[in-house]
Amino acid sequence: MNSLYNFAPTLHLLIMGALVASVPLGWMWLRQSSAPTSQRVKWFTQLTLFITFDLVLFGAFTRLTDSGLGCPDWPGCYGFASPVGAVSAIDAAQTAMPTGPVTHQKAWIEMVHRYMAMGVGGCILTLAWFAWSQRNEGSKIKLPMLTLLWVCVQGAFGALTVTMKLFPAIVTLHLLGGLVLLALLTVQIYQQRLVAAIELPAGLYGSAWVCAAILLFQILSGGWVSTNYAVLACNTFPQCQNSWWPEMDFVNGFTIWRPLGLNALGETLTFEALTAIHYVHRLSAYVVFIALGALAWRLLSLRHAEHIAKVLGVLLLLQLLTGLSNVVLDWPLFAAVLHTGGAAALFITMVWLLCVARKLKTV
Repeated sequence: MNSLYNFAPTLHLLIMGALVASVPLGWMWLRQSSAPTSQRVKWFTQLTLFITFDLVLFGAFTRLTDSGLGCPDWPGCYGFASPVGAVSAIDAAQTAMPTGPVTHQKAWIEMVHRYMAMGVGGCILTLAWFAWSQRNEGSKIKLPMLTLLWVCVQGAFGALTVTMKLFPAIVTLHLLGGLVLLALLTVQIYQQRLVAAIELPAGLYGSAWVCAAILLFQILSGGWVSTNYAVLACNTFPQCQNSWWPEMDFVNGFTIWRPLGLNALGETLTFEALTAIHYVHRLSAYVVFIALGALAWRLLSLRHAEHIAKVLGVLLLLQLLTGLSNVVLDWPLFAAVLHTGGAAALFITMVWLLCVARKLKTV
């Protein structure tokens, strides 16, 4: 049996990551060949954010297709750099469990996710190198270096996600790490651009921070629903199981440190626990929708804030529609991935708002 950590293919995987990162870097260099270095860095930072956003989406796709253990070791696949070399091992695992976690399709989905992650790591390393090389020209290096450190931490959580067999707390922390990465890149883009500030009354400024906090909680709650496979615990709307308050087990549902599908005692997680996980996410979604909707409405009347307000409104509507479709249409893959994408886009929008917002000074 292969060990959980097999570093034999590491060099090949690093080369693969470098090749993936070289595609956007080379494209940027060709498109911006006559631009100054600072402009190239700005453009490449935006491209890195876009690729990282795509990685979050593909991570959701990997989880939703049950491909997280498609290659049950790390960083390669049964000690190889791709599923091509692991054909015999995958065949044996698939023969033993035809509908199990290891199939050829799932192995490729899992490894493509790892290739993309390595590519993102290569892009962030490039940004850190640019910042370091321009440090004597006033370039800000703290944030690019912090982002580089964080992507390494995120890689460690990615490894633990596999080796700890989709442990729900680790998977949710991996999601949180992805959100932090999106936030760090968004702040870098803000620092590189001249953006008109949005002056907010003190109350509205505080409300924006509160909205960002409850949105973060809601996204992590959604990750907890997904990693515990609790989406279909309530398959009707607005009621759950034909009740406004169905039978729920909050203690076991929100025991954080436990294996997937089990409670802290190693017993099978009850349906009531899954119901509690789902229904908390649904109830908090109402709070988020009202709070962010009210924030967007108030921002519409402020100078320089109309665009952000409209983006918030559209993304909230998208989340409402995709969330409903997940419940009443039995969790369609496209809607589920889009729901994750909408949440990530909402988070980026809120981070951008907090970057450009300034508390209105009172006389």
